[in-house]
Amino acid sequence: MNQQEIKDLRESELDAVCVNENEHSHPMWYNIKYVIIGILFGIVFTKAEVISWFRIQEMFRLESFFMYGVIGSAIFTSMISILIIKKFKIKTINGEPIKLADKKFNKGNIYGGLIFGLGWAMTGACPGPLFAQIGTGATVIVVTLFSAILGTWVYGKFRDKLPH
Repeated sequence: MNQQEIKDLRESELDAVCVNENEHSHPMWYNIKYVIIGILFGIVFTKAEVISWFRIQEMFRLESFFMYGVIGSAIFTSMISILIIKKFKIKTINGEPIKLADKKFNKGNIYGGLIFGLGWAMTGACPGPLFAQIGTGATVIVVTLFSAILGTWVYGKFRDKLPH
């Protein structure tokens, strides 16, 4: 990757909108596989108690290793996957190269992480399993979902004024 591509990639990472430059178009029903995988993922999270408010509270009270083990295994799996992608120059299913830009540290990550962690500890939910929690009947999580959407909107509104 040349310097201009790296600069372009870093700038595009700041975009709040996900842009798929792929030229392929598919009928709407083609995406049903993602709905099915999402439902299966929600079932696995529910059965494994990863979305359990009680398990999340245990983690933040340092009473149980369970959630740290789940998060740690996800980080380890991601590290190995990225190493394999980089080493073997794996491409997307459509043959496009996978570009991973190096990340620079900035203090905005600390502030964002603290806000995220505080919200996670207070609500017992992070954005990933919100819909699975609602699906299990924990309808009070709708408030958390609304707050996550509002927080995303606020970030988008004030993004230019925030440290990046």
